[in-house]
Amino acid sequence: MVCNQEAMDKIPAKWSHKVSFFPVNGITTEDLALTKSEEPRPERNGGFKVLSAGTLIRVKGFGLAIKAFKEFSANCPESSFEIVGSGPEEPHLRELIEEAGLQSSITLQPAVPRPELLSKMTESDVFLFPSLRDGGGAVVIEAMAASKPVVCLNTGGPGTHIKSEWGFKINPESPGATVKELARALELLYKDKELCTSLGKAGRARAEDEYHWDKLGDRLMDIYQQALQAKSSS
Repeated sequence: MVCNQEAMDKIPAKWSHKVSFFPVNGITTEDLALTKSEEPRPERNGGFKVLSAGTLIRVKGFGLAIKAFKEFSANCPESSFEIVGSGPEEPHLRELIEEAGLQSSITLQPAVPRPELLSKMTESDVFLFPSLRDGGGAVVIEAMAASKPVVCLNTGGPGTHIKSEWGFKINPESPGATVKELARALELLYKDKELCTSLGKAGRARAEDEYHWDKLGDRLMDIYQQALQAKSSS
C-alpha cells in the first residue's frame, strides 16, 4: 500500500500489480459536521481570505506562500492571508512578511486545536498549501471537507489528492516560476466566485466519498480479502 503517486511510481514494474493506493489521512463524520456549510462565504464579507496551516518548517513551503500572496495581493488588495502553525521557521517567515510590507494583511497564528482549525477553514475562501515534500497532507483533505478549493504543489500526498475538479496543483519548477503560478491560481479564484464555490463543493463531495475513515476501513478490508484470496489460490 502506498499513499501517493510518487511512491507508486517507485515500485518495480514486476510488483506493480500488487500495489494499492491507500491514503494515510482521512476525515470523520464529526469533521464533516464541523465543516458543513451550505454556501462557502458567497458574499466574502471581510474580503478574500487565504488560509494555510502546518508545522513551520522550511519543507512546508510557507516562504513560497508568502511570496505568492505578495504577488497576488498587488492586484487583489481586498485579501488577507493567515498561516496557522508553530515551528522553527517562524522568525524567517516574519522577516519575509516585513520585507514585503505585508504586516497588515498576513497573520502568523500559533498552532490551534483541530476543531478551531476546521472552523478557520470554513471561514476562509481558499486553502494554500505549497508543501515541497508531504507524504500525506491531512490539512488538504480537511480543507476539501470544508468545501474550500485547494492550491498546492503537484508533489506527494497533496499532488495525489487534488484534481482540477476541486483545486489547482502547480508543478514545482524554479522558485520564481512556482510563485507566479501559485499567485495566478489565487487570482483566478479571487476573480471568479462561482469557480471558487463549485471547486469547493466538488472537494467536499470527494472528501465524503473517498476519505471518510469508515469507507477507508471498508477499502482496507477489501485489500486484505484480495490478498488472502491470492494466497489461497497460489
